[in-house]
Amino acid sequence: MRTTIDLPDELLREVKSRAALSGLSLKELITRYVEQGLSRGSPPGPPPRARRSRLPITREATGRPLPALTNAELQQLLDAEEAANESRG
Repeated sequence: MRTTIDLPDELLREVKSRAALSGLSLKELITRYVEQGLSRGSPPGPPPRARRSRLPITREATGRPLPALTNAELQQLLDAEEAANESRG
């Protein structure tokens, strides 16, 4: 029976590569994987949660990391910058 399955590009590349290295067609390899999954007897659990990436670290031109600032400290810096810009022009 024919069916259409949308796979992420990276996953499809890996499956195609494994099929070629195994000397199997894509259909044969996917069929084997599905059979193996079904023979385990238990349904798969929920997909793993994506890991959050760490926030970028701001660095000075020298390459040293800047300390983390609170919202209040950031607002003070922005207010001081705005005041300096207003006094210039």
